Amino acid sequence: MVPGNKRSGKGPKSRRLFGGIHVQNEISVDVCEVDPGQGREEGLDLSDLGVRSEASVAPAETDNFADELMMLLVEESRQYYAKGRSVQNLRKMAVIVPVATLTPPCASRAWLSTAHPDLPIVATATANALRIYSLTSFTLLSTITGGHKRSIRSAAWQPGSRKKPVIATGSFDASVGIWSQEEDDKEEWRFAIVLDGCESEVKSVAWSAGGNLLAVCSRDKSVWIWEEVGEDDFETVAVLQEHEGDVKCVAWHPEEELLASASYDDDVRLWREEVDDWGCVSVLRGHESTVWAVEWEPIQGRNQDLASRLVSCSDDGTIRVWKKKPGQQRQQQSRLSIIRSTSAEEEWEEEGQLPKQHVRTIYSVAWSKISHRIASVGGDGKIVVYEEHSAGALVDGEANGVDHDVAARNGTDDAVTAPSVADEAHQPEDELTKDSRGIQEESPSWRVVAEYDCAHGVFEINHISWAKAKVDGSEQEVIITTGDDGEVKIWKVS
Repeated sequence: MVPGNKRSGKGPKSRRLFGGIHVQNEISVDVCEVDPGQGREEGLDLSDLGVRSEASVAPAETDNFADELMMLLVEESRQYYAKGRSVQNLRKMAVIVPVATLTPPCASRAWLSTAHPDLPIVATATANALRIYSLTSFTLLSTITGGHKRSIRSAAWQPGSRKKPVIATGSFDASVGIWSQEEDDKEEWRFAIVLDGCESEVKSVAWSAGGNLLAVCSRDKSVWIWEEVGEDDFETVAVLQEHEGDVKCVAWHPEEELLASASYDDDVRLWREEVDDWGCVSVLRGHESTVWAVEWEPIQGRNQDLASRLVSCSDDGTIRVWKKKPGQQRQQQSRLSIIRSTSAEEEWEEEGQLPKQHVRTIYSVAWSKISHRIASVGGDGKIVVYEEHSAGALVDGEANGVDHDVAARNGTDDAVTAPSVADEAHQPEDELTKDSRGIQEESPSWRVVAEYDCAHGVFEINHISWAKAKVDGSEQEVIITTGDDGEVKIWKVS
């Protein structure tokens, strides 16, 4: 088992079982010690549950010991299921495995790492430079200095910049830099342009899916949107100032020109260009403290008939998934834009919360394009990976190995559509709908499939992202974490 990836529940050293049998020493159910490759379908073996027992039982009681112990485990698993898991899922726990640490590490705090969407490289924002690493050899390729006078807090690759990579950087010096790789020397990067306007530290930068719009947010409570109108030529198209606190993060919808922002004011705001103005079209409220990050559900493999979703993480220790209420039509957009303030015009709702695993602030959350899992990190130094499922599938033991609610959302199953949270809230418990298999259904929810404690030692982890890297000779999905220790680490979930 990977160190730091274990959760166990231990009983007393002498515990009376149902028939008067005493088990000397401890019975420990180690959730993460389960081998996901066992794949046994017949019956429930104690080794499947990761049970370690040094039981000492009187000879006369040996015949009943297995039955008594099984009864105890059933009760233990019932209590465990009440917390959001089931016996069936213990076999399906994944393991977070360290792959590599990018070398050399940064000499100071590292804030964020972002992988290029097409090339096997990753950029890391640090206190004194932007560093470009290889996702093949996991070694440093380039160090970009100059341009900024203070730490680089954020960075984002421009989509469609495969032949000539372009990256935007946001700095504590309140400026945004645009960098492009030199064609004749791949190790050299040109500081093409600086974008000014923010009055305080820039906290986040993000390109739209089309690569023509660049969003920036700042400690001065503002969100800026620039449009690229020519090579090395940008113009301001909107300055959005409705947040009441430091804006921590911005993220563009993967298809639409719809921008999300997260703030110290505990809110998530959605911005869209309508008619001739950029304005706020919805405010997502529910967090009770600073919202540190937001990320959209990827469109790859998603059922396009389902509503868009957004995930957010907060200082309140929660991770929330939001979705747009169905039946709302998009309005035609115009290319003109001015600064304005508008009331909310789109209805969004909280779909649910992920299991609460972190004990300190959650700084970053990432939604995978490949596995559709969500990963989170924060001040407790822990990596947590979550997977979507339906409660009905758990009760049924995930019949035939298919989670129909997740399959429906990912466009691979047409048989089952889960009821919305709003619809289900008005249904008595005994009137919840049943699917085609006669299983009582509930709205989709999330479970924890893997954890890794102290991933960067005693240091906080500032950022997490999913990417693809060459591991064991093949391209695989990996997790990239960036910490206060200056290290960038690569992990895989297996």
